[in-house]
Order: sequence, then C-alpha cells, then structure tokens
Amino acid sequence: MDLNLEPNIADPDGFYDELLAVHQGLSKEESDALNARLILILANHVGDRDVLRAALKAAQR
Repeated sequence: MDLNLEPNIADPDGFYDELLAVHQGLSKEESDALNARLILILANHVGDRDVLRAALKAAQR
C-alpha cells in the first residue's frame, strides 16, 4: 500500500474544526500530549510499517 498524499478526507474543514475543538482550553503540554496520542492511534490503525515510514519521511519535508 502506498502513502496517499492526495486530499482524502470527507469535509476537511469540518474535521479541522473538530481537531481545533478538542484542543480548546488545553495547555501547550496537554495539546502536545493529545497530538501524540492521536498520532499513535492513527499509526496503529494504519499498521503498515512501510506506509508509516513513508509518512514520517513526508512529514520531514
């Protein structure tokens, strides 16, 4: 499975609003921890190490 970097989220603006909402009222440390948990949950869902490795490389750019 290749990493999909094309737009692929239904209602991306709605998702962004939800993402901002879960961070509302959090300290920087709490927000960072939430982001880390979200990344690990989504990485677990993807599961494929090659895809995850490609995502890490894409995020570095």
